[in-house]
Amino acid sequence: MQRSESMRLQERKVKDLMVDKRRLVEVPYTASLADTMNTLVANRVLAVPVAAPPGQWIGAGGSMIVESDKQTGVVRKHYIGMVTMLDIVAHIAGEDHLDFGGGGVEMTNNLHERMSVPISSIIGHSFEGLSLWTLNPYTSLLDCMEVFSKGVHRAMVPVDSQMESGWSPGGGVELVESASGYQMLTQLDVVRFLRDHASDELQAILARSVQDLGADTEQIYAITDRTILLDAIKCLKSAMLNAVPIVQSSDDVIADDLRQLINGRFRKLLGTFSATDLRGCYINTLKSWFGISALEFTQNISASPLFAAPESPISWKELVTCHLESPLSEVIDKAVTKHVHRVWVVDQQCLLVGVVSLTDVIRVIRLALISPPSSHQ
Repeated sequence: MQRSESMRLQERKVKDLMVDKRRLVEVPYTASLADTMNTLVANRVLAVPVAAPPGQWIGAGGSMIVESDKQTGVVRKHYIGMVTMLDIVAHIAGEDHLDFGGGGVEMTNNLHERMSVPISSIIGHSFEGLSLWTLNPYTSLLDCMEVFSKGVHRAMVPVDSQMESGWSPGGGVELVESASGYQMLTQLDVVRFLRDHASDELQAILARSVQDLGADTEQIYAITDRTILLDAIKCLKSAMLNAVPIVQSSDDVIADDLRQLINGRFRKLLGTFSATDLRGCYINTLKSWFGISALEFTQNISASPLFAAPESPISWKELVTCHLESPLSEVIDKAVTKHVHRVWVVDQQCLLVGVVSLTDVIRVIRLALISPPSSHQ
């Protein structure tokens, strides 16, 4: 029985994860940055592909992912890249400094100017924007997990794909893909599916502790409770991170460079600053918050009705954490329930000792499923 359940899980296909998934949310290449942020907010998504007329653009990574008419095969649009909240954060931060001392009008104009540029001009600011990934509906779950275990956060899945015969079982990015439509599959979708369809063998894997999985790390990039919002945004941009923990600042003020990331290990965890926090922020109010601390910003933004998903409200005071002895199943349940992409590992005094990301979770589970049982008992 255990063997058959395990095989059923390993024989699952990407199409099994796409049940009840909605149609793709996208933006045209002419959309402004502000329009794109409004789309992200309205649809409660963290990234959108950018569509352009066929034949005018080179797709990210040289890809040709197109949407074509189901009957005639005529190409209607070409997806040229992916834009994430991190891309928007990187552009807001910019290469120069937004001027606080010059007065509110100058800063307002600067921000509005940044947000009015076409979205096509900022594609590629983050790792995800540099390449578009597709997964064939008939790709195996294990091959899908291999892609996501390498840090890819989302992939487009074609509906009625015209390229199935040319798909490589190894998965990966297709240089030419044509379909009448697409849906989006994310790391969180995969982890949720694994939680809801756990076999006996998978249950044994999920019982392993966070410490066994190597989540106790020596270097944990963080900011302090005194880091201002603009510097926090610049930190995310410079390190290409989607989120960082907010830790208690040191008694020795000189020891903490408030404009740079620090090692947060063994610091008291106070909160999380994420690029996704900006999705609940109106542009007109963002300008007045650049000078406050990132921690205060998370408190302010949590009051916005756009900040939390209605099915999973989460207070800024609620830290999504686990301990080294916590089972992996607890981490997965918290990530899925709270809609977060990482769970901070703390000790009994709430001092930060590590982090478990969805990439880590998918990689560990995949390796355990393809390894002989004796290697993960």
